[in-house]
Amino acid sequence: MPDMIEVTIDSVRVSLMSPQRVIVLRQLDADRYLPIWVGPYEAEAITVSLQEIEMIRPLTHDLLKNVFSAFDAKIVRVEIIALREDIFFGNIIAESKGETIKIDSRPSDAIAMAVRAHVPIFVDLAVMESAGILPDEDIQEDGPLSGSGDAPKEDERLSIFEDFFDQLEIDKDDDDKTDENPETDPDNET
Repeated sequence: MPDMIEVTIDSVRVSLMSPQRVIVLRQLDADRYLPIWVGPYEAEAITVSLQEIEMIRPLTHDLLKNVFSAFDAKIVRVEIIALREDIFFGNIIAESKGETIKIDSRPSDAIAMAVRAHVPIFVDLAVMESAGILPDEDIQEDGPLSGSGDAPKEDERLSIFEDFFDQLEIDKDDDDKTDENPETDPDNET
């Protein structure tokens, strides 16, 4: 397994702009991350297994794991081996009767299998170098505040929330006035 980096699932995130989800993989021995866009069903399959939720009937990835077991094959690891034209490619590596088997797979399915089989996830070094993110460097270079001078202080960034909460308080006072009993309200002219 030359030039492979072991990763773990850091998080499963939701995009508010689309139905897509992002699986964020974190390199074990460094602060480098690999985001992989996946569909909502694949993300759910991974999340269900990560949270160890028991399903009444086997989901697709549970079924596949059961098929491996039925044929006396063992999943050893999963790999993300390539990135071509913004598409990730993966493999499920299994062993059966002393033979190593590589099964072509979408990374999302491979990751869902890795979570269920409790096996490691590896990423090809070239993939990590081309698509990996180093948070501190990337945020400073590509962040929304880059090129705009000094970053605002935390108080300045949070002031928008203060305005919002102040508005809520005004609305709350208005609601309290409308809830008063008109018969006991001295300003009521009826």
